Amino acid sequence: MRYYYAEHEAAYRRLQQEGMTQWNDLFEESRPDDFEAFSNRAFLEHILPRLNLPSPSEVDVLEYGCGTGLTACFLAAQGFQVDAFDLIPEAITLARRFAQQRGIEVTFGVQDVCALADEPVRKQYDLIVDSYCLQSIVTDADRAALFAAVRARLKRDGYYLISTATYEPDRIYEPGFRHDTTTGICYEEVPPAGSRQDAVEIDGTWYRPHRRHLPPTALRDELVHAGFQVVSQQGPFKGNITCLRADAP
Repeated sequence: MRYYYAEHEAAYRRLQQEGMTQWNDLFEESRPDDFEAFSNRAFLEHILPRLNLPSPSEVDVLEYGCGTGLTACFLAAQGFQVDAFDLIPEAITLARRFAQQRGIEVTFGVQDVCALADEPVRKQYDLIVDSYCLQSIVTDADRAALFAAVRARLKRDGYYLISTATYEPDRIYEPGFRHDTTTGICYEEVPPAGSRQDAVEIDGTWYRPHRRHLPPTALRDELVHAGFQVVSQQGPFKGNITCLRADAP
């Protein structure tokens, strides 16, 4: 089981059991319980009208790591043609239910984005969206695979929109976690009986990759190295990013 699976499986099972709608509900004492209030909505509302795209009905969108489908449903409600997938079946079960309840059409599926680079490209998209998935894809190899999969599926004149957590100087890491400022990797201590797949030993203790919090300049450099142009980088910690393919016309 890969390092990113167990945490997300447990989270979406809890969402399902407790009648929550989104990931943030797990961490907010006073939950807004509002399907429309998702973290990257303000960024999308700001950036979408500024992109050189045809009318929404002519725009094919892919969202990977879609969770319970809030962003995918928002985009589909604007008229975009949306495909969306997540690693966790429970997340997709909820996403399909929420879309059906709202009369919104999205093609949902279960897929590991890190494995997508090894699969044939069946469709290319005008717009590919990451709604806080990238921060949970931690290792260099996995991030390279993700970017390769995106680049192969993004049309030459398409846009890649990323919302991700970045390095924050005042971020406090809880006991059991350690942040490597050199790589931006946040590690989580492996329990004594826990799986050591993907784990590394640091100072005699085993840790698994948990998050990647890169400084904005390092994240920009990573995207350029992966074959993208960074058109804009916005937000207080520069985690809302608009990209084109490096070979865009």
